[in-house]
Amino acid sequence: MSITIGSLAELQQHEGQELGITAWHTITQEQINQFAAATLDFQWIHTDPARATAESPFGGTIAHGYLTLSLLPYFWHQLVQVENLKMQVNYEISDFRFNQPVLVNTPVRLHATLLAVKDLRGIAKANIGVKMEIEGNKKPAYTGVITFLYHFL
Repeated sequence: MSITIGSLAELQQHEGQELGITAWHTITQEQINQFAAATLDFQWIHTDPARATAESPFGGTIAHGYLTLSLLPYFWHQLVQVENLKMQVNYEISDFRFNQPVLVNTPVRLHATLLAVKDLRGIAKANIGVKMEIEGNKKPAYTGVITFLYHFL
């Protein structure tokens, strides 16, 4: 179930609250390969399953850290629907730590908490604490804070 927000005031009502946990998403080798092609990052630990199985400490390929980070918009839209917008801007990523690699074919999901909302003369600045959970692993893939600017109508 997602939260619908249509104004700065409605966004402020959720300040300090957990916004939810997404559904699981499995990161496949195909997705890893497509990300490698898009970013020109073909490091073997991500794109060579045979070598990664034989030589890596993980027993197989792992997702790029930035691939897991790039899933934030996909996960965010499962949790929050922001309406009545002129524009949304990705403003900042801070305090990010990649804690654990995500093995190929492993499900991940996102936890999000609205840490703070500031009114910048009618523009909402929303700081969101995020944590990507890896199925079956106590340590998250990453933790950090993302900031969006919402220009409401």
